[in-house]
Amino acid sequence: MKASPAEQQELLRLQSLDTRLQQLAHRLGALPQAAALAELAKRDTAVRGTRAEAFGTLEDARAELTRLESDVEIVEARIARDSDRLQHTSSTKDVAALESELVSLARRRADLEDQELVVMQRVEDAEGVVAGIDEERASIAAEAAKLEGERDQAAAGLATERDAAERDRVVVAGGVPADLLKFYEQRRVRGGGVGAALLRQRTCQGCNMTLTGSAFEDVRRAAPDDVLLCPECDRILVRTDESGI
Repeated sequence: MKASPAEQQELLRLQSLDTRLQQLAHRLGALPQAAALAELAKRDTAVRGTRAEAFGTLEDARAELTRLESDVEIVEARIARDSDRLQHTSSTKDVAALESELVSLARRRADLEDQELVVMQRVEDAEGVVAGIDEERASIAAEAAKLEGERDQAAAGLATERDAAERDRVVVAGGVPADLLKFYEQRRVRGGGVGAALLRQRTCQGCNMTLTGSAFEDVRRAAPDDVLLCPECDRILVRTDESGI
């Protein structure tokens, strides 16, 4: 392939922009806030699991308290009923039976009320645990929001740089002959993002191989408009006054 030295040297400008775009893409994909946000997301997932367990404990305690309150209401209703019957009966036998039952009901109510106090404490403790977990989640959310703001600001700055580099690339690529540009793109794909490299002091800047022997002679004897490839990395080898040939 043939291309003037000036056209070949434009490939170095194009390569510089492509390298810059690669760097910006890497930085956009590896913002420092991303790792911290991922860690916060893992923490939040773990905390949500803990909250689910704690809330289950709270709900169980509340259900037990509701049952005890219902049992107390039933006992109190029976006490009220028996007390009313006691006031309206003249039967000695009925009086004795009602008084005995009222004593038993009073003991039952006292036992239930003692259980209520214990379960009420369990409910209060469980509510405290859930509230503490909710505070932790709120703290995680606040930290995540702060990191997201920093990430978005950093990403916006990098995106601005990327957009400017992409515009510059369009301009530079527009000045490169189509066949040379196509060849460069092919080399760039094969070369891991590097399609053209400067030959400086007989050394390819793409792979750091120093040309010697027949490889150097081939380059030295080539016409200025010959498009050469590095014998080591197979990238376009661009010659300038720095090449040392």
